[in-house]
Amino acid sequence: MKIIIAGAGEVGFHLAKLLSYESQEITLIDQKKENLLFAENHLDIRVLVGDTTSIKTLNDANAADVDMFIGVTTMQAINLTSCFLAKQLGTKKTIARISNAEYIQSKNNLNFSSFGIDELISPESLASDEIDLVINQSEFNDTFEFENGALTTLGLVLSASAVLIGKTVAESANFFPENHFFPIAIKRNNKTIIPRGDTIFCIGDYVVFMTTKGGDDELCKLSGRESIDINNVMILGGSSIGRKVASNLSNNDFNVKLFEKNKEKAQILAEVLPESLIILGDGTNVELLDEENLNQMDAFISVTGNSETNIMSCLVAKSRGIKKTIALVDNMDYYKLSQSIGVDTLINKKLLAANSIFKYIRRGEVVAISQLSNMNAELLEFVVNDNSMICNKYIKDLKFPRAAIISGVIRDGKGLVVLGDFKILKNDRVVVCCELKVIKKIERFFYSE
Repeated sequence: MKIIIAGAGEVGFHLAKLLSYESQEITLIDQKKENLLFAENHLDIRVLVGDTTSIKTLNDANAADVDMFIGVTTMQAINLTSCFLAKQLGTKKTIARISNAEYIQSKNNLNFSSFGIDELISPESLASDEIDLVINQSEFNDTFEFENGALTTLGLVLSASAVLIGKTVAESANFFPENHFFPIAIKRNNKTIIPRGDTIFCIGDYVVFMTTKGGDDELCKLSGRESIDINNVMILGGSSIGRKVASNLSNNDFNVKLFEKNKEKAQILAEVLPESLIILGDGTNVELLDEENLNQMDAFISVTGNSETNIMSCLVAKSRGIKKTIALVDNMDYYKLSQSIGVDTLINKKLLAANSIFKYIRRGEVVAISQLSNMNAELLEFVVNDNSMICNKYIKDLKFPRAAIISGVIRDGKGLVVLGDFKILKNDRVVVCCELKVIKKIERFFYSE
């Protein structure tokens, strides 16, 4: 595909890097030459200095001949205007990054496509939604919902007390014959394993399961983990993410304390978040955290603009016995260390935004995508149509690559954990977990040449 990316900031550069690995034909545009230097020297892409609200710049980038225009600058107005112009010039599909979450909430009522904008993404909204999900599935990591929870991924480390230890995947299925969960990926000794029926669970395995409703309770019992009751939450940072998380949690009867060191911002937060306690002060001050009863919190969420501050604050919270810690990080190297860095969950909005955009680039009708943290594996949700190679086939008859597995199926809105004797039908939504190296092979099962 020919793709133009407007904005060489953290989201734009990360997206350009991922897409360049996919052998896509990428043009990255930014108004500042210095923002493009690293990409120009390290990625196999074309870079262009210019303003994407300029018709001349868009013509120089051959906007009339590209498949997709992605506006991810930090300025919402620039992204929307650029998408409109690119569409008018002939770009097939446009995606705009926005900062006003109201646009996302109202996109079904407002016809953005009439303005030349096919899709909207908000990294901040994606990050806050991810945090909400983690808090509500507090016993686990790597949580991701398909179709509003019809299927959900849950990750955990197997301790010596886990009933699964020493058992194969096939044997473990006998504990709960109703099949509410299924292992889809294992991290063992820094190696990603796509499990099969004869795969044996070992102490220390980090296992990601696909679950249907009720599967989380069953996993708690089998893994030896106790259910975590989250009531009191402390948030560090009154950014748009912190504000949205505080609003969502307080509206759902969580007790929320939010630290913000900027006086003007703290006053605004106090007005718009009447159900949350807003504390004016530096949340990196450990004495202040202790004065505000840090040790009585059930969860600690750090979403300042500094990754190191977020991680260190969470480690301090962990040292006080906090059950669940969540840190926002921009550095991908930190994100890849999520299981060893000492913080329960790391959130990376660049990766969330890239995943949201990637589904429009994958072949086959992909409706959702997620990369498993610290694993060489990706989850993709495909819609099966008449021409799909997989349509009307039993799973056991498919010659799926060894490095991939069908993790679940959503049929008529209901999530199903499926085995080899399950027949895939038209309109099924099939979730596949696969190593990155076989993604292109998997895509072929869901489209016709």
